[in-house]
Amino acid sequence: MHTEWRCDRCGPGPPLHLPAHINGDILHAAAATLARDQRPVPLWCPWPLPEHWTVTGVGWVGDDHSGARASVLATTGPAPLTGGPADLLLVAEVPGTGLADRYAGLGGRDPGWLLTEAMRGQPAHAKLRAGRHPIPLWSVPSAPECSSYVGEARGLWLVAVTWPASAGYLLAEDLSLQDLVDYLPPELVYGAPTTRLSGGAGLPAG
Repeated sequence: MHTEWRCDRCGPGPPLHLPAHINGDILHAAAATLARDQRPVPLWCPWPLPEHWTVTGVGWVGDDHSGARASVLATTGPAPLTGGPADLLLVAEVPGTGLADRYAGLGGRDPGWLLTEAMRGQPAHAKLRAGRHPIPLWSVPSAPECSSYVGEARGLWLVAVTWPASAGYLLAEDLSLQDLVDYLPPELVYGAPTTRLSGGAGLPAG
């Protein structure tokens, strides 16, 4: 018997919460849950949203005992090259949580080793911005159907995962990020819930 949540692959870990729907009230509730911690995990969102993109899902990892350990926000819109449908997940996580691995199939609960390898002699492959702060990201190996980029923001991992893989070009479009824990823009547009959050290239974080 165990008192903690367990993943058959990763062992003990906090649970993943995924609301079945998405709208302003649900996003506000998710942000409020994250804000309860003394050092909240950010809930990153591209803002302003790229043209014709919508928010299509949210999730977080944690429980009352450990607090929040990770967050994920999904957005969906037209792919920058093909024009077909594309998805972008932005994951913020405490090292060792494993949420990014669930979606990108990174091969481990912590992407730090992949980032170390990618940074060797290589400039950043993409740069996002949060306020006045640049966030460099490096492309890392992941599941073949997606592209994944890893960086650091506010002392936590920031992982961007796109489907299809070619949609990673979206990150070259000078995206700015807003932490929805700090401010939830009332102009956000919501779309049909994505299936990306309930699936993933790896197994659940907890």
